[in-house]
Amino acid sequence: MTPGMRSRLGVTALLALGTGCAAPATTTPPTTTPAPQAAAAPPAAAQESRTPTPGTATPLRRATHRELTRFSDSLLTDPMFRSANWGVLIVDPVAGDTLYSRNAGKLFMPASNQKLLTGATALAQLGPDFRYETRVLGAAYPVSGILTGDLAIVGSGDPSFSDSLAGDAMAPLRALADSLAARGISEITGRLIRGGDAFPDSTLGYGWAWDDLDYGYSAPVDELFFNEGYATIAVFGGAAPGAPVTVRTGPARGMPHIGRVDVVTGAWCCTERARVQWNGDVRGVHPAVNLTGSVRPGDSVTVSVAIRNPAAAWLDAFAEALADRGIAVRGGVESAEVADTTGMSVLATHTSPPLRDILRRFEKPSQNQIGELLFKTLGLVRTGSGTADSGRAVVERQLLAWGADSTGFAVRDGSGLSRHDYVSPETIVKVLDAMRRHPDFQVFYDALPIGGVDGTIEKRMIGTAAANNVRAKTGTLDKARSLSGYVTAGDGRLLLFSILANNHVVANREVERVQDAIVALLATLRAGDR
Repeated sequence: MTPGMRSRLGVTALLALGTGCAAPATTTPPTTTPAPQAAAAPPAAAQESRTPTPGTATPLRRATHRELTRFSDSLLTDPMFRSANWGVLIVDPVAGDTLYSRNAGKLFMPASNQKLLTGATALAQLGPDFRYETRVLGAAYPVSGILTGDLAIVGSGDPSFSDSLAGDAMAPLRALADSLAARGISEITGRLIRGGDAFPDSTLGYGWAWDDLDYGYSAPVDELFFNEGYATIAVFGGAAPGAPVTVRTGPARGMPHIGRVDVVTGAWCCTERARVQWNGDVRGVHPAVNLTGSVRPGDSVTVSVAIRNPAAAWLDAFAEALADRGIAVRGGVESAEVADTTGMSVLATHTSPPLRDILRRFEKPSQNQIGELLFKTLGLVRTGSGTADSGRAVVERQLLAWGADSTGFAVRDGSGLSRHDYVSPETIVKVLDAMRRHPDFQVFYDALPIGGVDGTIEKRMIGTAAANNVRAKTGTLDKARSLSGYVTAGDGRLLLFSILANNHVVANREVERVQDAIVALLATLRAGDR
C-alpha cells in the first residue's frame, strides 16, 4: 500500500461512514448560536429547498474532538503532500474554542476565498439594499422627436446588465431605450458617449496572468459593464461538407466584432474545432476576432471570449437596443472620450437589483468580475475614488476593525484572481465570525454555496453529513485550493473553518478530497466534547 493509498482509503472510509446520514432538516445555522441581532439565524423558509438524496446505511455515529485531531493529522501529513503547505483553523465560536489549528497564522494564496473578504466588506460597508444606478443624460429635451446633441451614459459599475442577473443582458438596455421612446425621442443628432469615469484606473486586476485574458473569468471591468465581461460566438455548420457556415454572436448581435471567418463545414468529424483568435489591437475600441477551424454538417460550436473593452461593448449593445426601438444615433458611438455632462438632463435611469441578490451571483458561482466591481465600488463610495487602491484601503481597514492581525493579509484585488493576494486562515475565520455576529448575517450566509446542492460545491460532499449543511466558499488557482465557511456540527453548534492548501503537486481532487473529508467529519462532531 502506497502513502497515497493510505490517504485515499482514510477519506473513503469517512465518506462511506457518512453515507447513511439523512440530510439535516434545514440548512440554517443552529439556534444555539448566539444571535444578538434578530437576523443572525436564517429561517428555514429562506433556504434552498433542493436536498441531495440520502443513503440507506445506518445512522451516523457522532465523532469526538480527539478523532477530529487524529483524522486531520493523518490526512494533512500524508507523504503525498510533502511539498504542500496546509493552513487549517476550525473554531467553535460559541465556546471560544479552537478545535484544530495548523499553520493558522501563516499567509496563503487564497484564490477565490478572497471573495469572502470582498463580499463581507461590501455587505458591512454598503448594506444589503445598496443598488447601482446607471443614468442616461441628454443635452436638451427633444423637439418633434429629435434630441439635439449627444446622449451620455453615466455608469457606476452595475453588474446587472447580464444574462445571469437579468435573464437577458439586452433586456435592461431595451428598457432604457423604451424609456427614451416614451419621451418621444426618435433621433439623436449627436453621439452615444460615456458621461463619466467612475473607475479611472486599469480595467485589469493587479497581478493577473496575461495568458488568462482571453477567457471570461479574467475579463476586464469598467463602470459600464456588459454581460459579466464575456460574449458568445456560435458557428453553425452548413447542410453538407464544404457548405458555408453561419456565425451568430450573443447576447448582442454585433458584438464582438467578427473579422475573418476561415471556418469550413467538415466531412464527418473535426480534428480542429472552430476557435477564435484576436485580430489586430486587442486594446482598441473595437477589437475583432478571427474564426478558424471546422464544424460538422448540421452541427454547431459555441465559444466564449472575454470582452476586451467593457465600456465600448456596453455602448455598442445599447446602440443596438436603440436601433431596434427605432431610435437613430446620427453621430455613432464614441467610447474613447468622456463627455462633459454639465447642463445635461436625466432622461432615463436603470437601477440594479439590491446587493443581497448580487452577492448570491457573486459567491455561489465565484464570479470574478463582480468581485472587482464591488472592490472598486467600495473605494468609490467610501473614499470618493473608484480605484483598486482605494478599494484595497477600505477592505484592509475593515479587516483590522474586525480584529484581524495586520500581518495576516495582503489584499490586491477583489476576486482572488491575483497571485499577489495572501490571507491567513486566522483572518478568514475572523471574517466569518464577524459576519456571524452581523445584523445581515442571513444575507451573507445565504449567498454562499451549499454542499451537495449548488454553486461551486454542488457536486462535493454528497452523501455525507455535510451535504445540505455546509455553507462554504471554494478557491481555485494553480497550486492553490481553498475551502472556508460554516458547518453545523453533530450536536447542533455552528462551527467556523478555513482549510487552505498551497504548493501541492498531486491532483487537485486529492486536496479537495481531504478538505471534504474534514468538513464531513465536522458535521458529525460533538463540538462540546473535549
